[in-house]
This record gives sequence, C-alpha cells and structure tokens, in this order.
Amino acid sequence: MRLICAAVSLLLLAGCSSYRSDPGQVTQVPADRLLAFQDPVDGGGRIVVNRDMGGLGSGCYIAVHVDRQLAARIGIGEEASFQVPSGDRIIGIGIDETDDTLCSKGRLRREKAAHVEPGQSEHFRIVSDNREGFALLADSPDGK
Repeated sequence: MRLICAAVSLLLLAGCSSYRSDPGQVTQVPADRLLAFQDPVDGGGRIVVNRDMGGLGSGCYIAVHVDRQLAARIGIGEEASFQVPSGDRIIGIGIDETDDTLCSKGRLRREKAAHVEPGQSEHFRIVSDNREGFALLADSPDGK
C-alpha cells in the first residue's frame, strides 16, 4: 500500500511539471501582447523566450521583462522575440500585473543575465513544476 501511495504521489507531481512543446506546435505571441522591443536595433541582437506547455499556471499569462521593462505577456506554448541593443541585458519573468484576475495576485520574480552579441540571438525557456514554481532557464536555439 505504501508503494502505491508513493507511486501515485510521484505521478501527481510529475503531472504538473511543464514540458517542451514540439517545434511545430509553438505559436508566436500575438502582436497585442508584444509590448516593447519589437523594432530592429542597429548593431543589436535578439532575445527569444519560449514558454513550456503544462498545467501549472496554464490559464495565466507570464510577464516577460527585458531590462526590467514589461516586454510581453506570454501564454503556454508561445514564443516571443525581442530586438535589443548588443551588450549585457537582464531578462526576467513575473506576475502579469495587467491581469485583474487571481493570476495577478501571486508573487513571481526571476531574472537572468544575458550577453547579446551583434546579430546573434540568446534563447530562454520558461519552465514550471509543482515544487519550484516557475523558472527562467538559458536555452539552446534548437531546443536541445
């Protein structure tokens, strides 16, 4: 009986972890939720943020910040791209404060440093799980 309870507990925890979307299923964040960093920058680069699929927070958007400025509201299975000046940037995720539902009542603040070279792209992935909540991870362009 203990073994069954342990197995069920592990399955429940695993069921709430996010997973990477198949490349063909990733959708672009619609233009009305892309709020900044969309115009090309001379000598700049690009930051790409992809949000995993999964049950945790699936009904809520996550705010994506670039240099601590709200840049997009991203849903599950979506990808957003930002045009930024080259150099050191701060990429962050947080609660979507423009939402007036319970989604905006929690606490979330995760940030990563990124160094963007001219003409290059830096990739990030938003993941979630039952124990840790949301995390922002550096990612590879091919998703491996």
